Amino acid sequence: MSDGAPPPPAPAGRPLRVAVVGSGPAGVHTAGTLVAAGLPDGVRVDVLERLPVPFGLVRYGVSPDHPDMKAVTSTLADVLDHPDVRLVAGVDMGRDVTLDELRAAYDAVVLATGASTDAPLELPGVDLPGCWGASELVAWYQGHPEAPRTWDLSAREVAVLGVGNVALDVARVLARPARDLLATEVPAAVHEGLAGSALTDVHVVGRRGPEHARFSPLELRELGAVPDVDVVVDPADLVLTPEGVEHLAGDRRARQVVEALQGFAERGTTGAPRRVHLRFSRVPVEVLGRTEGRVTGLRTHRAHAGAAGVVEDLAVQAVYRAVGYRSRPLAGAPFDAGRGVVPNEAGRVLGADGEPLPGLYVVGWAGTGPVGLVGHTRKAARATVASLLEDVAREPAAAASAADPLDLVDRLRAGGLHVVDLDGWRAIDAAEVAAGAAVGRPRVKLVEVQELLAAARREGRA
Repeated sequence: MSDGAPPPPAPAGRPLRVAVVGSGPAGVHTAGTLVAAGLPDGVRVDVLERLPVPFGLVRYGVSPDHPDMKAVTSTLADVLDHPDVRLVAGVDMGRDVTLDELRAAYDAVVLATGASTDAPLELPGVDLPGCWGASELVAWYQGHPEAPRTWDLSAREVAVLGVGNVALDVARVLARPARDLLATEVPAAVHEGLAGSALTDVHVVGRRGPEHARFSPLELRELGAVPDVDVVVDPADLVLTPEGVEHLAGDRRARQVVEALQGFAERGTTGAPRRVHLRFSRVPVEVLGRTEGRVTGLRTHRAHAGAAGVVEDLAVQAVYRAVGYRSRPLAGAPFDAGRGVVPNEAGRVLGADGEPLPGLYVVGWAGTGPVGLVGHTRKAARATVASLLEDVAREPAAAASAADPLDLVDRLRAGGLHVVDLDGWRAIDAAEVAAGAAVGRPRVKLVEVQELLAAARREGRA
């Protein structure tokens, strides 16, 4: 990507033109923050999305049995409804348009592509068939257009590595009776696959003690309320070190988590057909099965002071890694491969020399890594927009553009690209709701790109 001089000054009285690349919460909140900023000459924001549908993490990351979390979609939709915001979906930066083209057509470009790939885990056997990143399973059960349509659920026992909310989501969706998901928007093929699952036990494995688990108390309570599932906690895992006791004293959330875990340990088991075992202070050292050519177990070392170094082998036939997410490199944009983020300072993207690149910004997980939940993106959006507007006010010459964004989108359409606008998305939304109503469900997701585009064309524009 060129780091050249900024383009000439913008014509007086013209609205500021901004492209936001990514329509997840960070991108949409950035658009909303811009149009609410009260700029004297106004602002026009195009929200670009490589998939035919908006909302990113909310549509394809929030667990389907969390409909209350998905209600944030209505807030995001209000932003896309704003007359100064335009949805430009089905456009992939790098495939359909370059970053240089965007920088030429807009006064500022904000990268909001999130973190969608699994963080690497150096572990012998991690490349065995049957060992997956959690994001791969999540994409399947969320009906992501780029995910496989079927999933191997023949394992009776599985291990989930990690003690964050993603690990708990994976464990809960795998263990939950499939009939419960008929009240959600999961695709029919996903429900069918889960209904045929052979699962009996899920082992959620964390290397640190329970006081450092990243589960939210609410997620734990939800797990405990799943019917026909026992949550199993070994009381020995809840014996804390002096350092652990001190940590709890200063962390209310951690205390609530440990209290919930103690409740599970005291409750014991009921003989339910499925079990979720929450295991702490166990360091994974090897995925077993290299001789067999498939996952046959997980080897761990106990890290608790009373049993440090003790080897434990879990007989599992599948392993899911839920140890964090990373961003993907973006075509033409700087990328810090070590940290898995776009290098930046206060949202300003930094070039190879460490200096900000004119008119280029980043927001959300693409710039910070996976920090905070959906609500955190509002704060992130405000911070990046503050930097952008500060630069525009200080150096108006950097807020200029010779090309017209309308010409760019028309050129993409003229080239045969199916660009989905807001009407197209509304048509997709209506088609999914209608498909759900036909079977007594709130919505049934369309999963194939061509299905989505066909729905967009029926009454919208694509």
